[in-house]
Amino acid sequence: MTNLENLRETLLGMADPAYRDFNARIIPGAGEMLGIRIPQLRQMARRIVRDDNWREFAVRDDCRFFEERMLQGMVIASARCPIDEKLPLVARFVPRIDNWALCDCFCWKLRTEEREPMWRFIQPYFRARAEYDVRFAVVMATANFIDEEHLDALFRHFETFRHEAYYARMGVAWALSVCYVKFPERTLHWLREECPLDDWTFNKTIQKIGESFRVSPEGKAAARALKRNTK
Repeated sequence: MTNLENLRETLLGMADPAYRDFNARIIPGAGEMLGIRIPQLRQMARRIVRDDNWREFAVRDDCRFFEERMLQGMVIASARCPIDEKLPLVARFVPRIDNWALCDCFCWKLRTEEREPMWRFIQPYFRARAEYDVRFAVVMATANFIDEEHLDALFRHFETFRHEAYYARMGVAWALSVCYVKFPERTLHWLREECPLDDWTFNKTIQKIGESFRVSPEGKAAARALKRNTK
């Protein structure tokens, strides 16, 4: 059995001040940090979910450190339980997301039986006002739903996207760059003919496409030609 009572002591013993200071610079808003690497946390999460008491940790409200919240999200994501049990835990966790790293590490590759329930679940989050509620929906979609079945629906969500928060906008730019990788012609057409995104998010999308190793030089050139002049 995983000793949840001593979990914080275990995490404190794993703390790396140098890594903590590095993380603090690149993850704004994360609060108190210990400095524990993601692979170590994933290994701990795998141990916790093998025990019957993982549910106790999944609903704890006393997660003081960034790494405790990260570990809690990983436990929820990787738990082998029915999706109708998991989604309330997801709904409980999402409001605790307060930085991009916590959001992105929480969003997991769905199992087949999780896909359709999760697609329905994330729909309201696309329209949320909270920055990381939106990013959660967008990153979850990027990981699982950029496919033939969902592409047009995603474009419709992005057509109604209106948000000023940096990490919500960057999430959309990232998602659209992946759309371009997987469906270059359709995404190029949408960007050229139908895209109502604000100039900042649109140009970040073009930038992300240009930075992708999975886009051909010709594809990058076609995208760059669409960049908006905002001067």
